[in-house]
Amino acid sequence: MKVFNILCVFTFCLILASTGIAGSEPVTITLWHMEQPPHRVARIQELIDEFNAANPGIIVKQEPQSWGEVYAKAPAAIAAGNAPELLFAIPDFTPILKDLGKIQPMDDFVAEMDKLHNYYDAAIAPYNYDGAVWAVPLYNMAQSLWYRKSVFEKAEVMPPTTWDEWLDAVKKLTADNQYGIGLPANRQLYTDQTVYDFMINAGADEIYNPDGTLRFDNPQTVAAYDFYKQLYQYSPPDSPNWTWGEAEACFGNHSCAMILQFTVITTYDTQAEGDAADLGVIAIPYKEGVENPGTISYVNGVMVLTEDPAKQDAAKKFLAFILEPENYGRFLNMEPGLFLPVTEDGSQARSFWEDPLVVKYKAQVETMIENSTKGRLFGFTGGNTFPSIAAISGQNLLAQTLQLVVIEGQPAEEAIATGQKLMEEAIE
Repeated sequence: MKVFNILCVFTFCLILASTGIAGSEPVTITLWHMEQPPHRVARIQELIDEFNAANPGIIVKQEPQSWGEVYAKAPAAIAAGNAPELLFAIPDFTPILKDLGKIQPMDDFVAEMDKLHNYYDAAIAPYNYDGAVWAVPLYNMAQSLWYRKSVFEKAEVMPPTTWDEWLDAVKKLTADNQYGIGLPANRQLYTDQTVYDFMINAGADEIYNPDGTLRFDNPQTVAAYDFYKQLYQYSPPDSPNWTWGEAEACFGNHSCAMILQFTVITTYDTQAEGDAADLGVIAIPYKEGVENPGTISYVNGVMVLTEDPAKQDAAKKFLAFILEPENYGRFLNMEPGLFLPVTEDGSQARSFWEDPLVVKYKAQVETMIENSTKGRLFGFTGGNTFPSIAAISGQNLLAQTLQLVVIEGQPAEEAIATGQKLMEEAIE
């Protein structure tokens, strides 16, 4: 009987250990992300709660951050020894933290996820350099030009494809209390992104020469900034203070006839008319003669910043959970249409396509996915990766150069020359 009792105790201990509720504390990992809108935070929390319930030995918690602060806050957290275990990333942000020596290479895990879910090659490429993959790709984003079909029809304007058509449309649509277009001029990421749309469609998407020197100062870049200035005359006067939310609000309340944005679906559906048949989205117009027009598009990933093996394992288990198709579609649809799939099975997931807003705005989502196939990102073009772009984007030098043109009134040629010097100083 005594032996039996001992065996029972031993067996019970094994059960406790296997379920993660033995004497040791659960493994806790913290996720930093920059998706601050409450409905996005709520969807992430919903998935976290499901994961935590299914994995009692792990506790995942989220701490939303701001894009305006994270470039400085994350390195400071690493230096202080209180960095999160998981941190959302974009390609030009990752090199900043990689140089601090805390990002863990994720080659094996990404290869495992690729085998399971079939990553698009372009999703992995921006994080694959210096002999490793430095982030786990999660979702794609691509900008498009948004408008209302009824507004265009009333003004007898056709959706533009070229810059001449675009400028003509913006002029015609500027009337009464409506601006023809809304364009940002804040020294912030949204402005960097929007400026780069113009650069791509002027043939100036290559900021670097193949040898790593800068070629920002060229006639194509000058043309892009000059045309931005022409359209900016028809943008609201508070544009120098804009981030993404102000642009969506301007479109939603009919103050802006057009905006360049990743998506407007949620705000349009909840704060405007919500008429899917009237919501137009097209590829960004291009300068006549440009052979390879497109849009800014980049894959967001997540970096692992812990050297603790138990925390690394917990982080990988959580990321594998997110990438499972039935969870992945719900993750992407924390903002329907904004976050696009980067895996083949994710692009076909019922959980993605059966979301009510995706069903309602299916045509718009399909157009956005098509636009994303022509996407590119500064510092990651032509099959090359230039990690020094992090110093340029971290200081928002594309936007700072734009402010010289549209706010201070400098000729584009002078501003671009100044911008090149600022960039060269930043990457020295």
